[in-house]
Amino acid sequence: MSQPHLGPTEKAALLGIARAALRQKLQGGPAPALPEAGPLAEPRGAFVTLRRGGELRGCIGTFTPTGPLARVVAEMAVAAATQDPRFPAVEAGELDDLDVHVSVLSPRRPMTDPSEIVIGRDGILVRRGWHRGTLLPVVAVENGWDARTFLARTCLKAGLPPDAWEAADAQVELFSAEELGSPDGE
Repeated sequence: MSQPHLGPTEKAALLGIARAALRQKLQGGPAPALPEAGPLAEPRGAFVTLRRGGELRGCIGTFTPTGPLARVVAEMAVAAATQDPRFPAVEAGELDDLDVHVSVLSPRRPMTDPSEIVIGRDGILVRRGWHRGTLLPVVAVENGWDARTFLARTCLKAGLPPDAWEAADAQVELFSAEELGSPDGE
């Protein structure tokens, strides 16, 4: 099932919502206004990635829409700043230096063969037992990976051996992500 692409106005609004949610959480600003109709009110999954000085500062998301896209983005922005276990919580003084990136997700689809992976279009979710790992499409592009390396790295992120995706009990799903960069051009 294909999701409609977001226009420039919706993209700018989502980035503004992510920043406003961060500002509210970290500095006590007003809550972001969330649209009640249109593409941003549709249920969609999303990830929010925070970088400071080019370094990852937090990244959290959900594949399963828990509500309207705008609300999911606001929640994931706050979670990326405060709940990513890999990093200490973002502090209020860091807010203006954060590069905010939003990935709006398509529904997942099962992968049957690595040849289905299109680098730059597809992200990967690998599950095996209680292990689970995902990498967004942009990660393979940034690192210059081919499809098999991308699969291996996703397995490693899940805490699995690099070839675990080939196991009979492994589940591999692909998804696409509409990438929205920082509103100030970072």
